[in-house]
Amino acid sequence: MAGARRQDDVVIRPRAPADDAAIAEINDSAFGGTGESKLVHALRDAGLVAIDLVALESSDLVGHVLFSDLDVAMDGRSVKALALAPVAVRPDRQRRGIGSALIRRGLDLARTDGWAAVIVLGDPAYYPRFGFSAAAARPLRAPFSGDAFMALPLRPGALEGCAGRVVYPAAFDVVS
Repeated sequence: MAGARRQDDVVIRPRAPADDAAIAEINDSAFGGTGESKLVHALRDAGLVAIDLVALESSDLVGHVLFSDLDVAMDGRSVKALALAPVAVRPDRQRRGIGSALIRRGLDLARTDGWAAVIVLGDPAYYPRFGFSAAAARPLRAPFSGDAFMALPLRPGALEGCAGRVVYPAAFDVVS
């Protein structure tokens, strides 16, 4: 399977169009509503998807992660950045490392593809294990703030500076 990576009994591979119904179902059940599946659809329609991965156990799709192009600047210079959203695992398969495997694989691909930083709005107890920190995001002016708004520089100095900004694309309005 081209582009697939195996971790224990989970295979991580790029999303295929035939996966879309299962991806929507996973996002809807993991988040208890349709906001994230609408976000995935809106980001795809806008052509902003950079990394789109699924996790399979046997032949069952059990997880999904999406990284999309994000408008970030630091001290007036553009930063090649991604938004990590959403990451979802089927509720009966959660707490088994599937979400972590998806995120790690996505971050590996982001580094390989030359992205400079990743931004996430999420659980401050979960995302630091991947290197995300609220401190790295503090210089960024964005619609979010606080400990749940985190950044991960993938290149040294990518987010260093005095003043930055993050502009989320209109596709994110579907989850507002």
